[in-house]
Order: sequence, then structure tokens, then C-alpha cells
Amino acid sequence: MQDRHFHEFVRRQIPVLIVLALSSGTGYLVLGWLYGVFTPAFVWYLLNIATSAWGVQLYRRFDFATMSERRREAWYRQFTVFCYALFLLWALIFQIFIWQDSRELHYIAIFTEIGTSVVASALLASDRRLFKPIILVLMIPLIVYFTLIGAWYGHVLALFAAILTWVLLYAARSTNNLLLKTRHQATHDALSGLHNRHYFIEHLQQRMNSLRESGEYAYLLLIDLDHFKTVNDTLGHDVGDRLLQDVVARLLRCVASDNLVARLGGDEFIVSGGSHADRDACERAALVLSRALLEKLKEPYTIDNHQLHISASIGVSLLGASAASATRFIKEADIAMYEVKAKGRDGVFVFDEDMSCRVETGLEIERLLHFALPNNEITLHYQPQLDRSGHVIGAEALVRWHNPTLGQIPPDRFIPIAEQTGLILELGRHILETSIRTLRTWHDAGILLDQFSINISMRQLTDPTFADQVEGMVMRHLDDHLTRKLMFEITESIVADDILRITQAMSRLKILGIRFSMDDFGTGYSSLSHLNRLPLDEIKIDRTFVGALGEDESSHAMVTTILNLAGLLGLKTVAEGVETASQHQFLAQHGCMIFQGYLHSKPLIKDAFEQFYRSQPHAPGAAPVLTAP
Repeated sequence: MQDRHFHEFVRRQIPVLIVLALSSGTGYLVLGWLYGVFTPAFVWYLLNIATSAWGVQLYRRFDFATMSERRREAWYRQFTVFCYALFLLWALIFQIFIWQDSRELHYIAIFTEIGTSVVASALLASDRRLFKPIILVLMIPLIVYFTLIGAWYGHVLALFAAILTWVLLYAARSTNNLLLKTRHQATHDALSGLHNRHYFIEHLQQRMNSLRESGEYAYLLLIDLDHFKTVNDTLGHDVGDRLLQDVVARLLRCVASDNLVARLGGDEFIVSGGSHADRDACERAALVLSRALLEKLKEPYTIDNHQLHISASIGVSLLGASAASATRFIKEADIAMYEVKAKGRDGVFVFDEDMSCRVETGLEIERLLHFALPNNEITLHYQPQLDRSGHVIGAEALVRWHNPTLGQIPPDRFIPIAEQTGLILELGRHILETSIRTLRTWHDAGILLDQFSINISMRQLTDPTFADQVEGMVMRHLDDHLTRKLMFEITESIVADDILRITQAMSRLKILGIRFSMDDFGTGYSSLSHLNRLPLDEIKIDRTFVGALGEDESSHAMVTTILNLAGLLGLKTVAEGVETASQHQFLAQHGCMIFQGYLHSKPLIKDAFEQFYRSQPHAPGAAPVLTAP
């Protein structure tokens, strides 16, 4: 498929050819009137006008963005016929005037034929199928004419004309080769030899136009290699590059020749599949190819005596007549691919209507989230943390967002979006500043806590300015004693990303006196070696294990194991999601130190937390109170 630049280039030649044809043709019309060949010159000029009018229509009809592949190919065929017609007319006027040697009009015909051949060599060099036959059609009659003169100088002129023909063909061919090389470099990836992202988007837009006309369906497969970064980091980029080339070879062997494979960048590839009349058949074909690719890509690779094993995550997007934009469908495939990543990699997922609704909602949440802080829609709630005796010894700050349009948006919906967009840095800074001020206010008001937990994201913890921000906040609001009450909660997924960077960032904050807790412990990301390397002070048992106590024996074993492990490592334990007295009793019997959940209190606004704290047994004259969820 020729790209946009090629078609726009040839389209720009149409008005140039028309102007040259009509302006020069007017001169032939005048000469024909003056020297007695007006009738054939007039007929020829009318044909020239008709051909030029056709060229104007071709020029106006061209719209690469909306044309389907079939319409674009039909347009280019008509452009080819237009070029042949226009230059054949020049060959015809040569035949009319070349025999008017008595009036010396043949000199004008010879000059015009040579000039027209030069024009063809220059303007049609983008397509070898055009310039080669047209130059021959124009120059061969001239060579024949010189030969028929019969005199010695005629043979010399014929030789010179033949040499000029070769020069014109050589110049056009050289220009064509340069254009092809430049076009290839602009549309292909240097490492893999596949088409690049820019070319693929243009191809996909044409494909969508075709599907809109035919009413058929097609599919996209977005393929991302799992753990490819590990290969680059451990064995070097040379091995990584050769691995990518082997992957490309396997892709091309599995994918049909009429399908397009492109490299989007890094270790991401995309495949444009064939057309299908039925959406279900299209989806089945996409899944069959995806599973074949997964199996092929998992086969071992041998590079420089290294045997490598990788897998892939594949996201599928189905294209139909209701196509919006090429980038939209690539984004859908990308979202589906990340769904595979979230579920453990090495799989395939098809973007569907439910996911589309989630994406639309996500986009709306992302848009409104930009205004949440300026509009004071973000608030903090505080969930009490109690010891075995029922005393409030801590609190966890939990962010809440109420939007006038969307209502109450749960944190598990907007926090991941804030992470992806980078808004988490501004949002996290606000949460941290508000929490630290609250800790100071409570301490001055006599609400004395042993710890104050604040959730910290990966983006915050690895931000180079984060430690300085925290240091500035604690210096403004806290003393050393209060700073040591801060407990930053991180999740197990953070640890899996880059333990070295995480450990370095945590160590710098530990110097300030800040402590760390691992939230949602037991969800499967951490290893014992990670726990041993991280400067942790506390483990929070995931609420799913706590909620299953009394129902699932494996949860009993898991919770007991976590508590025993924490004891061996000298870490405090917090059980979150405690909702029943039996759960509390089991946890307490097996060594859990701190409890958090609806059995004791839901998250409370600032004033309600203060009231709850003062109602507890440690407050002077207060009676023990257990609130309902």
C-alpha cells in the first residue's frame, strides 16, 4: 500500500501537467491557424481540454482521509490513465507537426517532444510504471524520425536521441529509487523491518473506510512481550534486539501474508487481521490467531548461548462499520492488553462493550478529576485503629471524592486513574499535607495516637522530589516525636515493580523517623527476600483473608502464617476489614496487635473521629463503646 505522502505527491502533479498542457497547447493552436493545420490542431486541443477537465475532477475527488482502499486504488488507476492520455496527446501533436518541414514547424515539434519527455522524467519519477513507458512512447517516434531523414546527420541525431532517452530513464529511475528509499525509512522500523506506527495508523484509517463501505468486520491484535525489560537489563540491548528480531520472524510465519504486522515501539507489535462478514466469526478468528501466537512466542529462544523464555500479552479490538478513529481502536487493543497484564500475563483479552463503558466512565472520571482539588471535592476520612483492649491507638487517612455530577466515586476507581495520568502527585501531596496538619491539630487537642497511617503510591515514592516535600511538611507542622508517629503504607505491587528504587526511597524517609507498613499483605506479589530487604515496621493483613475467617480453612492457615512470619521478623500486625467478633477473637488469639474495621468503626470525618476517640475507655470518665457498621 502506498502511503499518504505518495498519493499527495502525485496529486500535486495534476495541476502542473494541466497548466503545461493547456499553455503549450494554445501555442500549437495558434501555429495551426497560421500555417494551415488548424483543423487537426483544434481537434487535438479539444481533446486536451477534455483530458485536463478530467484531471481537475481527479484532483478535487481525492481525499486520503476518507477514501477506502478500493476507492483509493480506483483513483490511482484513473490518475494513471489520465497521465497516459495526456502524454499520448503530446505524441499525437508531434505526429501532426513533424511533417510540416516546409514551414519549419518540425523544429518546434522536435523541441516540444524532447521537453515533454523531460517533464515526464521529472514529474512522474515517483512511479516506475508511469515514467518508463511514457518516456519510451515520446522518444521512440523521435528516434525513428531522425533515422528516416536518411542523411548522415539524421543517424547522429537518432543516436543522440537514444542517449537522451537513456539519460531520462536513468534520471527518473535514480529519483524513483531515492524516493522509495526515503519512503521506506519513513514508514518502516529500522530494527525489525516491519512497518512503523505512523504507517500503521494510516493503513488502519484506510481499512476502517473500507469496512464502513462493505459493512464487514476486522480485528487488531496488540502484542506486548512479557518481562522483555528483564532481558535488556540483564543480558544487554544487543541480545534484546536479536530477541526482537526472532520474535518478528515468528510473527511473520504465523500471520497470513495479506495481514499487516507493524512495530509500535519497544516490545509492542500490532497485527491487522482479515475481513469477516460476521462479528462473531471475526472474534473467533482473532482468538485462534492470538492463541497460536502465544504458543509460538513461548517456544525457547537461543541467542549467544543463552536460552531465553518469554511470553506475551495480547489485546484484541474488533473493527466495524461504526469505526471512530484509528488511534481509538489501537487504544482499545491497548486497554485489553493491559487487562491481560493485570490478570497475570500470557493470555488474550477481547475489548468488549462492558470494557468500553468502563473506559468511557474512566475518561469522564479523568476529566473531572482535574477539577476535584480546585473545587474542594476531595476530603479525608479517618478509620480508627484499636489495640486488643479496645483503645484507639491510631488512624488511617482514607481519601474520598464526591463529585456533583458523578456522585461518590470510590477510591479504587479514581486512584488508579490518578496514578496513570500523574495526577496522583498533586492529589498525594494534598492528602499528605492535610493528614500531617490533622495529626498536629489532634495532638494539640489531646488526641494522642501511637501511629497515623497514610497511603503512598508508587509514583509518589519514586518521585525524586518526594522526600524533600515530606521533609518540608514535617518541619513546618511536626516535631521529631510526632514525625515518628507517621506510618506510610505501601502495597505489595509497589515492591514488585522495582525493589531497589523502593528500598532507597524508603531508607531516605526512614532517616526522618517515618515508619512503613505493607498494605494488603498476602495478595501474592512479595517474597520473603523482599520482606527481609525492605525497612518495614508493620504488616497489614489483607481484608480478603480476614473476611474469610470462619468460612475457609485455608484463610485460617494463611492468617496464622502471616502472624507467625511477622513475629519472626519483629513486625507489628494490623488486621483490616475486621467485621465480626469471631474474627477479632481469632486474630487476637493468634497474636494480632491492631484491629481496623467496621466491627469497631467505619471511616469517619474529622469531627466524628474526635468524638469517637473521646468516647473510648482511655478518655477520662468514658464508658467502652462499640459502634455498629
